[in-house]
Amino acid sequence: MVRAVLFDLDDTLVVEEPVAAETFAATARVAAERHQLDAAALATGARARARELWWAGASHPYCQRIGISSWEGLWCRFEGGAPELAELRAWAPDYRREAWRLALAEQGVDDPSLAEELGERFGVERRARHRTHADARAALDALSHEHRLAIVTNGASCLQREKLAASGLAECFHAVVVSGDLGTAKPDVAVFAHALDALGARADEAVMVGDTLERDVEGALAAGLRAVWVNRGANPEPVAPPDGVVEVRDLTDLARALEALG
Repeated sequence: MVRAVLFDLDDTLVVEEPVAAETFAATARVAAERHQLDAAALATGARARARELWWAGASHPYCQRIGISSWEGLWCRFEGGAPELAELRAWAPDYRREAWRLALAEQGVDDPSLAEELGERFGVERRARHRTHADARAALDALSHEHRLAIVTNGASCLQREKLAASGLAECFHAVVVSGDLGTAKPDVAVFAHALDALGARADEAVMVGDTLERDVEGALAAGLRAVWVNRGANPEPVAPPDGVVEVRDLTDLARALEALG
């Protein structure tokens, strides 16, 4: 019998990757108001340059370990007392400015003050675009009476908790587990074990619901949980989930999926 249901946050309950793309586009349009340039190309360039700088940064091993993406680094406040977070807080303004400066330079624009403005504007635009999947609340409400629910998410604790608060879904959960608080991320089985302890549940009583096969589904299976793969169609090629995993297109099918898992 399923007693506990663990949910991923990004692109399972809240919209993440599409909103990031919208934010790059909105920020680039600010630059297009000042200079004659291709806003779409600037958005693409800024995203690519940010990724390169992120991977080259001294803090990248830590960010990779807990699962912070390059676009999240463009708006995360990196709050907390850990030395790694202090380093990221100090580096972030330069990182944000440089990503946009390099992207502007690719279009022949040399405007350092604008690059700095865009680096700060990105966070404003992103925070204006918090969006929750329309099927999330109803699915959580339907489960909350008979199940204990947890969020299990990768990323910086301050940012993931900010997203959860903005979603309006925080009250649905008995536990919130963020990789940034643990120092390790999904698919590490330790993350799932921590969530089970917080819920007072055994692995064989729990199901993980998430949109990524490697982090959510395979990680949960390795930890002894069952899993539901939320495949909202973001994958360009058809992919089959592992045996025993139930695939759903959205959370309206979640109750049926949990029944199928017994």
